[in-house]
This record gives sequence, C-alpha cells and structure tokens, in this order.
Amino acid sequence: MPKPIKRLVALRPLSREHHHGLLLCWKIKTGLKNHVEPARIKRYADWFFENHLTVHFEIEENQLFPILGTDNLLVQQAVFEHRRIEELFRSTDNLPVILELMASELDHHIRFEERVLFNEIQNKASEAELQLLEEIHREVPDSDQWDDKFWEQPNTSQDTKTLDA
Repeated sequence: MPKPIKRLVALRPLSREHHHGLLLCWKIKTGLKNHVEPARIKRYADWFFENHLTVHFEIEENQLFPILGTDNLLVQQAVFEHRRIEELFRSTDNLPVILELMASELDHHIRFEERVLFNEIQNKASEAELQLLEEIHREVPDSDQWDDKFWEQPNTSQDTKTLDA
C-alpha cells in the first residue's frame, strides 16, 4: 500500500474538496448502478458543479497554478482537464454515457492533482506563496446539502414498475 501523502496546511482545504469530488464520482456511479433516473443524478451533478467545482477550479487556476507558471506541463494538463470536465457537466446528450464519463474523468483528474500536481506545487512553492494561499482560500462548505439522496438506496420506482407490469 502506498504511503499517505503529507499535505501542507495551505493545500488541505483543496484536498478536502477533492475528497468531496471523489464522493460525487461515487454517487454518480452508485446511482447509475442502481438504475436511478439519469436526470435525477444530473440535477445533483449540476448543482455540485455550480456550487463547488466552478469555485474550486477558479481557486486552483487563479491562486494555485501560478506557483508553477502557465508554461508548466502539469498545469497545462490540469487546465485542459478542467475545460474537458466543464464541457461534460454542460452536456445534456445521452445522459447515462455523459454521467459515466463525468465520474470517470473527474476521478482521474482529482487523483492526478493529488498524486502529481500538488506534490510538485508543495516542492516549488515559497513560504510566502503558501501563506497567501492559506489566507485566500477557506474551505467551501459541505457538499451534501441536497435533499434527493439517490445514492443512499436503490431506485424504488424501478422496482415498482416491474411489479406493476
């Protein structure tokens, strides 16, 4: 088992937000596995995107990534992935496929940032840069303020349709 990554205090709020993003991926996959109506899942994903991911991406791109510079290949990869993820979240075509891609690509992106990009930033950032990041960014509130918790139980409407048929 790989050794856990020791995250600097200034990056911990972003890492916690990554944890919430991984939970989103799990919720999408669980909803799809339990045959939840894709539109229900998409409503939650859209809410999460608008209330959490867009702010998170802005903080990374405006405050964190400049530590390495825009010509850094890891930063370029992360920004490219941000645009791709935004494109997926804005798509409404073929929801089951889009939701699966959202979950897969967001999961991959978060793991890249945590395992590769954040480690590079930790190695290159000055104390002043880290202090500024810590002052600017406070963790976004919990992401689970959503009433339709479709991921908690199998879709009973699917079972009802089978019984009524």
